[in-house]
Amino acid sequence: MHTSNRNNKVISLANRIAEKQIPDAAQENKKYKSGTRVIAITSGKGGVGKTNIVANLGYVLSLLGKKILLFDADLGLGNIDVLLGIAPRYNLSHVIMGEKSIPEIIVDGPGNMKILPASSGIHELTSLSEDHKQKFLSELNLLIEPVDILLIDTAAGISSNVIYFNMSANEIMVVVSPEPASITDAYALMKVLSLKYSENHFKLLINSASCINEAEDVFRQLQLVSDRFLNISIEYMGHVIYDKKVVKSIKRQKIVCERYPDSIASECFIKLAKKICDSPAPILPEKNNRFSWKNLFIRRHAQERI
Repeated sequence: MHTSNRNNKVISLANRIAEKQIPDAAQENKKYKSGTRVIAITSGKGGVGKTNIVANLGYVLSLLGKKILLFDADLGLGNIDVLLGIAPRYNLSHVIMGEKSIPEIIVDGPGNMKILPASSGIHELTSLSEDHKQKFLSELNLLIEPVDILLIDTAAGISSNVIYFNMSANEIMVVVSPEPASITDAYALMKVLSLKYSENHFKLLINSASCINEAEDVFRQLQLVSDRFLNISIEYMGHVIYDKKVVKSIKRQKIVCERYPDSIASECFIKLAKKICDSPAPILPEKNNRFSWKNLFIRRHAQERI
């Protein structure tokens, strides 16, 4: 009975996605596919629901037929496995220590997602050496050929790891809540990435908004101050309306799109996933649709010397 109910929920969400399908969208998307699309999902402040965004977005994208890999890049305090109710035997700490390879630690998640789990409570991983980062990311690069979209769940803030993994992606989506501290810290993160690392385009997602108007107000605030002080563009990706069912799902270690496919939050995630699928991956200077670690490494250190 439990399996039947779960299958019904998946079918329900899949039907809702199909209702929103743009005619010939699948054919249009073929024009854009060129290697793996790498999206870093990040935030200036913790507690804004970033990991929940990553998990639900990955789940819906997988139902849209995309091959999804979730990379928990919060190396010292990873918790995407906890959110999804899975218990990996191995994690990134075993890779960094040379005990396991990346393929040996990847686990299955809901909706046919693949999960690359981080460790929790290991302080040394919060400040990896450049050699460790290069070795790890080079190994990851060899494995992502069959992956359509790699979602990188970074830690919050502006630590070296956060910056590094953001600069590893060819798209950066900043998650912000309507709280003033979250808005301030989101701006600070974009400022650092812009002024020190020459990143000039960001996607913005408003989470836990009480209504559409509140979400759009947050976007306008950040756009206004960015236009005045920074040479960047911000693309509004949409919002996720506050939904008590999200909290209920988290307590049960389930994602809301799986447990409550007809919820308001699930509707928002469907729109977000469709927007990503129906738009081309950006072609940015010094980046391509696959990882280019050597170029990123050189670029990063050149910027730090300025």
